[in-house]
Amino acid sequence: MERMQGEGEGEADHLEHPSPLTDREKVMIQDSWAKVYQNCDDVGVAILIRLFVNFPSSKQFFSQFQHIEEAEELERSTQLRKHAGRVMNAINTLVESLDNSDKVASVLKLVGKAHALRHKVDPVYFKILSGVILEVLGEEFPEVVTPEVAAAWTKLLDVVCWNIRAVYEEVGWTKVSSSTG
Repeated sequence: MERMQGEGEGEADHLEHPSPLTDREKVMIQDSWAKVYQNCDDVGVAILIRLFVNFPSSKQFFSQFQHIEEAEELERSTQLRKHAGRVMNAINTLVESLDNSDKVASVLKLVGKAHALRHKVDPVYFKILSGVILEVLGEEFPEVVTPEVAAAWTKLLDVVCWNIRAVYEEVGWTKVSSSTG
């Protein structure tokens, strides 16, 4: 059965702005990311495969591989690898720009608008993807992603989700369907 993180969360989910990252949290994120990004291709693929296996409804937004069921076949998909690269590069830009709030806002605005207007992705999937990212980083890099580092990443991903949701509201997003499965 598909788990839907964030499902059932009401309007209060996005009203309260998450607290900004401290300088120490930024350093922890950047230091841990430096190690993760050395393996960005494999990590990006692992994140997307985990997303698609645990939350199969997320594949509906990808016509190129939405009907692929097997994780091994997904892993061989050129289109999946390309998208994984885009995801990892976007995260890399955010991590490198943690001290530049205008750059972070600009990246999130571009990502949010593209996913809301062009791809019609329900914003709940950003919350789901955040959980998957945390799981994969924690499993693949346990020596780097300590509980304290994971807490900093959680805070960053909360900021990302909050900002993406704000972009969705700005563009007048209305949920396409009440079903995500």
